[in-house]
Amino acid sequence: MLPLINEAFGWAWLTLGMVAGAALGARFQDESWLGGYSSWRRRLLRLGHIAMIALGMLNILFALSAPRIALPAPWPSFAGWLMIAGAVLMPLCCALAAIDKRHCRWFPVPVLALLGAGAITATGLARALFLQGGAP
Repeated sequence: MLPLINEAFGWAWLTLGMVAGAALGARFQDESWLGGYSSWRRRLLRLGHIAMIALGMLNILFALSAPRIALPAPWPSFAGWLMIAGAVLMPLCCALAAIDKRHCRWFPVPVLALLGAGAITATGLARALFLQGGAP
């Protein structure tokens, strides 16, 4: 069930990232918008929208890999929820940091969630490969 949740979330997040990009791009020709192209606020908002797209895709990839994760419960499920948490929290941190630089201190939270999901997934897939006796 969880791979389907990650896949559906991934596609929804990818779509929302494109909507956010369209909204940010609607005023791209206004060089002073949000403090200018190279301003902190505009850079962080662009980073947040790209993070939504990339992390949406990562959730889709996780959904494709999840059935082959050779780890006992609850590890695969935990990795899936960490992937979703990181995908939600990263653009949120970008938006909060765009508003106030003091919010940069929250960036380790989504980073650690995504690192945890990646480590669990990589370990489970490596274990599956080992249990199969190596590469085909």
